Amino acid sequence: MAEAGTGFLEQLKSCIVWSWTYLWTVWFFIVLFLVYILRVPLKINDNLSTVSMFLNTLTPKFYVALTGTSSLISGLILIFEWWYFRKYGTSFIEQVSVSHLRPLLGGVDNNSSNNSNSSNGDSDSNRQSVSECKVWRNPLNLFRGAEYNRYTWVTGREPLTYYDMNLSAQDHQTFFTCDSDHLRPADAIMQKAWRERNPQARISAAHEALEINECATAYILLAEEEATTIAEAEKLFKQALKAGDGCYRRSQQLQHHGSQYEAQHRRDTNVLVYIKRRLAMCARRLGRTREAVKMMRDLMKEFPLLSMFNIHENLLEALLELQAYADVQAVLAKYDDISLPKSATICYTAALLKARAVSDKFSPEAASRRGLSTAEMNAVEAIHRAVEFNPHVPKYLLEMKSLILPPEHILKRGDSEAIAYAFFHLAHWKRVEGALNLLHCTWEGTFRMIPYPLEKGHLFYPYPICTETADRELLPSFHEVSVYPKKELPFFILFTAGLCSFTAMLALLTHQFPELMGVFAKAMIDMFCSAELRDWNCKSIFMRVEDELEIPSAPQSQHFQT
Repeated sequence: MAEAGTGFLEQLKSCIVWSWTYLWTVWFFIVLFLVYILRVPLKINDNLSTVSMFLNTLTPKFYVALTGTSSLISGLILIFEWWYFRKYGTSFIEQVSVSHLRPLLGGVDNNSSNNSNSSNGDSDSNRQSVSECKVWRNPLNLFRGAEYNRYTWVTGREPLTYYDMNLSAQDHQTFFTCDSDHLRPADAIMQKAWRERNPQARISAAHEALEINECATAYILLAEEEATTIAEAEKLFKQALKAGDGCYRRSQQLQHHGSQYEAQHRRDTNVLVYIKRRLAMCARRLGRTREAVKMMRDLMKEFPLLSMFNIHENLLEALLELQAYADVQAVLAKYDDISLPKSATICYTAALLKARAVSDKFSPEAASRRGLSTAEMNAVEAIHRAVEFNPHVPKYLLEMKSLILPPEHILKRGDSEAIAYAFFHLAHWKRVEGALNLLHCTWEGTFRMIPYPLEKGHLFYPYPICTETADRELLPSFHEVSVYPKKELPFFILFTAGLCSFTAMLALLTHQFPELMGVFAKAMIDMFCSAELRDWNCKSIFMRVEDELEIPSAPQSQHFQT
């Protein structure tokens, strides 16, 4: 019943928000129309003449009293502002104006520069002209045949959207094909296979390519989509590695002989890096974490310029599984740089390492009494930095919102990135004693540091407003997309608007139907008084029974039993 009541109140609130957001112009014209219709019963002309006559008869004493009263009210407001500023460090009127009133009036701060003290700021603030909602390949994406399809078999739900799979098809065509594929029959078949929408057609084309030649990309497609277990996928990737390594060595010798050979070498390099990375992920899935770490380190040393694959995020997750926190810190020191783009993995891993130093002994009560130490302050600042970058992650880490399988593509600072991070890193936060407790006590304080997230940023560039649309395309329909910041009016504005509307309606009804409204008001007062009298009589009866029987004070159920 409580959940049903809460749901009804939420629906009612959303209806009020919607009506006040979109229908306020209609309400305004309705009020004007009512005033025009009721101009004769309300005697508007007579009232205006009476008001003008009243103003003409005012004496100077009235204006002196009015000035004194205004000064008194202004003084009280000034005292309240001074007290609020001493306690919270900001002006109450300014905070309400910036956070609530200016967005309603369409005000926008043209100053796009961040605060001067943002020493840890991201250099992406200088790249505002670039598309803010660029979609990235998920570094920790699952295997489509062995994991995504298995989820579909068990639940009957599709974890991947068509938009997400279409982006993957475009990635495959970019990384695994080139203009000279028509010269090799197997590669020509695979070039058509990556464009197929039907999974069975893609798998059949891969088998057809393997009948012609040992094709690395054909093995990749079968490992990703046909293999039903991680072990089967690993076997196919090993076969792909054997074929891909031979093609890479041959194209490496011919890469400087023309643009055609250069394109072939670039394609063969992408294929080899992809195979080795997926082999490392297979080893991580099968529990061979140290082997996976070694493979990732070797891959990063062999191809240091291919940072677009974000292999360091796979390495961070594997090192956290081994609890090699010193190695994690070394990787962060290299990639958590001001000149490099950030991610939820980098920001929240840095926060986890700093929280690990103080979380086992952290107590909110003790911290409120003695204040935060230097280490605790550093941990809180790291958490605030991570939450500002992606505010959706804490609800998943604190299990306030249910997780789903991560998509194959993510939107940085969006709900899709939060799901992808929490899906693999929740266990690492649980392993550190007190880390989730520290996160629970401090993460909401981030939002008090940002006056209005749509316009200003504290440590990063302003939060993009297009994330909701992109996340709804990336995430399945059965998942409730997390939206930040929510585009809704503050409750006190809605309450004030509703109260004024209700009062105006009562005044209008009372003016039109005075006798009926008087009867209704009398009936409500009588009903309220009778209910109060009945409760008082019940209490008096129980008190007399206790006095006569000399029963001590006890719960009401014991009175009835006696």
